[in-house]
Amino acid sequence: MHKPSNISIIILAAGASKRMGTPKQLLKWGNSTLLGNAVETALKLPVKEVAVVLGANYNEIKKHIAHHPITILNNEEWQKGLGKSLAFGIEYMAVSKQDIDGILVTLADQPLIDQVFLNKLIDAFNKKTHPIMATSYKNKKYGVPVIFDKMYFEELRNLNDDFGAKHILKKHKASVKTLIPELENLDLDLKADYDILFKKYFNE
Repeated sequence: MHKPSNISIIILAAGASKRMGTPKQLLKWGNSTLLGNAVETALKLPVKEVAVVLGANYNEIKKHIAHHPITILNNEEWQKGLGKSLAFGIEYMAVSKQDIDGILVTLADQPLIDQVFLNKLIDAFNKKTHPIMATSYKNKKYGVPVIFDKMYFEELRNLNDDFGAKHILKKHKASVKTLIPELENLDLDLKADYDILFKKYFNE
């Protein structure tokens, strides 16, 4: 059992999934959905709060997760992209005046990111030495899931584009530490990618 941490989680799930052709948040994953899986994983972590940022198809998607003990946010400017959704989530955390040390940002479409890996990120997060804990990708890239110390909240609140927090990670590169997940960290954008992965893990 992990000791409680002083961070909260924001799950970004506001996009319209245009390339997928259907709301990917609601695609089946095991006994749940992609978003349901992300929520259930987050709720197993020793965090203060789990907030989900929805946008496109808000009413439909909300119905599927409303039974969980989470905060559901409606970003009406979701079309502006990932950065805007992250800023919206950070704004909520700031306005709610939570006394937290940082925010763990995850996505709804990375089902191979599990509780074990997210706990490792949380354990490695250190305000003084590792104020940004990011996930390592191929080709020396890094990104979400990522933990930001609260010192970066003001910058995150000003995001307003579709590139998430990439330029903030770049700007503060010296403060970023990365961890490599055991399984390849895949973003599911295309139906073909989802179908292959689902078949691999659930043999259906």
